[in-house]
Amino acid sequence: MPKKSKELSALSVAKIKATGRHSVGGVDGLCLNVKGNSRVWILRAVVGKRLDKDGELKPHRRDIGLGPYPEISLAEARVKATELRQQIRSSIDPVAYKQEQLEKLKVQKLRDRTFLECAKVVIANKTRELKNEKHIAQWTSTLETYIYPALGNRSISTITKVDIAEVLQPIWIEKNETAKRIRGRIETIFDYAKAMGYFEGVNPAEWKGNLEPILGNLKQESRPHPSLPYEQVAEFIQHLRQKKGISPKALEFAILTACRSGEVFGATWKEIDLKNKIWIIPKERMKAEKEHRVPLSLEAINLLKSIQEYTQPQDFIFPAPRNGQMLSDMSLTTLIKHMHEQKIKENYLGYIDPKQNRVITTHGFRSTFRDWSADKTDYPREVCEHVLAHKLPDEVEAAYLRGAYLEKRKALMADWANFCNVQKLIE
Repeated sequence: MPKKSKELSALSVAKIKATGRHSVGGVDGLCLNVKGNSRVWILRAVVGKRLDKDGELKPHRRDIGLGPYPEISLAEARVKATELRQQIRSSIDPVAYKQEQLEKLKVQKLRDRTFLECAKVVIANKTRELKNEKHIAQWTSTLETYIYPALGNRSISTITKVDIAEVLQPIWIEKNETAKRIRGRIETIFDYAKAMGYFEGVNPAEWKGNLEPILGNLKQESRPHPSLPYEQVAEFIQHLRQKKGISPKALEFAILTACRSGEVFGATWKEIDLKNKIWIIPKERMKAEKEHRVPLSLEAINLLKSIQEYTQPQDFIFPAPRNGQMLSDMSLTTLIKHMHEQKIKENYLGYIDPKQNRVITTHGFRSTFRDWSADKTDYPREVCEHVLAHKLPDEVEAAYLRGAYLEKRKALMADWANFCNVQKLIE
């Protein structure tokens, strides 16, 4: 038991200057420790017992810091000391307790990371992982549109499956494909948060047995992209060539090459071999992750030459007008929609897939090409499929086609361009 000390007044404490430990009374063990210009409150107390060097249990005396004087007044120091004495009587080690609270606070700060903060890290990782810039942009745009307004600033540790279901519910039926992709992105973000220790427990964006009972499955009908009958292609291109801007050029090039829109949007001049009339698409930009050589017809070459002077060698061939970056699918979708509506005003049926009664799409022209090549030519199926860069089941056969059948594909693409050529329509 510490010796009882005389209870000093605030004025008496203020006069203490000598180096050393000075008892101030009021609470057993409360001292003011003076060392140079430093004056600090200390509570000297026995906190349980500990083994000494001889293996005997001895009282465990601790010096517990209460803070500097005069920032902490005498009265405040006595209040703090009294509280710590009460903890000790309850068999609580104040020093260990404080350390435990600091650790809990540290963990809590980690778990207070917001959904937005975690999403930004995941998107940065995806930027290095994904090869398609459009897919990277979709990560950001979909989360910004549908998720961040409600959950962006929420601590990720507090978000539940009900919260996620509520933000997905409004688009689950009308935009089901988009909603499913967003759910998958949210699940990836929570996987990251869990790995980092920001979140514990079951991933709230998991589907099976988690969000599935809340949102429910929708019956999906697999439908091909609406395509234009090949008999109308020449008429469509004649109409297309009346349009100004880079989007019509990109769409015509996509039709003439039967390539995917993403492959066209990402095309650069360094991929074009004008001398040999070949467009070499690197494997990094191909869906099948294999280099694809596209024979260029005379019409395709002329189209490229018509815009070559307006862009730089290192640029995209079909840059977006506003920022020089890649075009988007929406630019071609909007173009086709406007052309369709213009035809409707002229009392035509417009550009409709007669089997689906839906407006055609850019991707649908690949089906148009395939129907034409099957119905109107005698080229082998394998050659036609390779034009579309479809993966053939036989790897050896596929490798052979990439080389030996290149000349046949050149002839096929020349015939296709001739079929599409507006001059044929006029004649």
